Amino acid sequence: MQHQHTEPGVVVPGIDAPSTVACLRSLHPRGVRTIVASESAETPASCSTYCDEFVEVPDPDADLMAYGDALLDLARRPDVETLIPVREEDVYILADRKDEFAEVVRTNWPDFETLRLVQDRVELFAAADAADVAVPETALLDQWTDWDRETIVKPRYTVSAPAYLSGDSDAVTIGSTEYQRPGSPPDPQAAREKRGHMPLVQERIPDSREFGFFAMYDHGEPVATFQHCQRRGWKYCGGPSAYRETVYDPELEEAGRALLDELEWHGLAMVEFLRDTDAEEYKLMEINPRFWSSLPFSVQAGADFPYYYWQQARGEPIDVDDSYEVGIGGHLLRGELSYLHSVATEEYPMVERPNFADAAREVVSSIVHQPRFDYAVSDDLMPFFRDGLNLVHALRGTEQDPSSSGDDAAGAVAAGDEATAEQSNPSASQPQGASPSQASQQLDD
Repeated sequence: MQHQHTEPGVVVPGIDAPSTVACLRSLHPRGVRTIVASESAETPASCSTYCDEFVEVPDPDADLMAYGDALLDLARRPDVETLIPVREEDVYILADRKDEFAEVVRTNWPDFETLRLVQDRVELFAAADAADVAVPETALLDQWTDWDRETIVKPRYTVSAPAYLSGDSDAVTIGSTEYQRPGSPPDPQAAREKRGHMPLVQERIPDSREFGFFAMYDHGEPVATFQHCQRRGWKYCGGPSAYRETVYDPELEEAGRALLDELEWHGLAMVEFLRDTDAEEYKLMEINPRFWSSLPFSVQAGADFPYYYWQQARGEPIDVDDSYEVGIGGHLLRGELSYLHSVATEEYPMVERPNFADAAREVVSSIVHQPRFDYAVSDDLMPFFRDGLNLVHALRGTEQDPSSSGDDAAGAVAAGDEATAEQSNPSASQPQGASPSQASQQLDD
């Protein structure tokens, strides 16, 4: 099939998180032809006003290599100039096969040797140590001995992929993050067999505030940076972002830059931290080496990363104004509803549950005073409705499957670039009493 489009094009994988739609809304008005590639025609981006073309591709969870072949076929089209990674599988494929992609498109992402330092948390924390960036106390599960402390067990890797796992990576689920009760050590061998690798154990940091340092780098040099703090998660104890506000902290900037400088980074990065109030320092959780799910808010706040990415990929000068207003907020409305549902119906023993009336007033007040929304915008409402319909379908499917919970379904719809429902909603597979913020210690963004 010949494609005779004159506009330069970009391929954006279509996922259920809002990051795909944010890319379309940024680039289409600038004359960039937007091509959404997804395993599901029900992805919200497929019905966006700013989507020029939808292409069905294999599901990377079912066949990662076939998915990579499909992306490479798209890259070979004469109207395609680059691809944008929005989930871990995307950037893994793009980096692992970078030489092949480089023959046909502009490759604005790291090579695989550098990516591995990020997707393997053992390697990442070693790089953080070299950069003098603080990390939680962490060890492989079979090397941890202090089980009287509050700890979490989490995957060593951020994606199920052949380079990281033994056996058939398509058949392995690396699992979610789980809170480990003090005095109850897990079985390392059982964990290895279940997850396809030896997971990590990490000290629990009790402060649920989650901070993101966002950056675009050009071969080791920062081009644009941005910061936000998550104020509310999908659960009252944390989880994926429902409401966040812009912040600026020189200490956060210093930590984020030091780590990316150490890695000589190229392309996109979201560096995630928790604030350890006892040590009075930020501690690294992970790096997302692709666009983050709260990307619409970054753009609304003045950091137009999709456009920066496009300009950098094309070798164009990037005119970045790093100044942005601190204290403005943005919402994922579905996340706000989940938060209120959590306040009304759930108990987490280690986190005080807010008063529902106070929580509702807080949500309504922030929506009125900070009316910025990830999906709901006046000139492109269909992704918002499609996202809501996906959630309804998922919940109905759960009602027909007694082995699943409503929270599992909501997590599956939310997961998008978070790979699995368990990763976006860790409480689904945790022991009773575990919480997303206590367990995951990450933004899940």
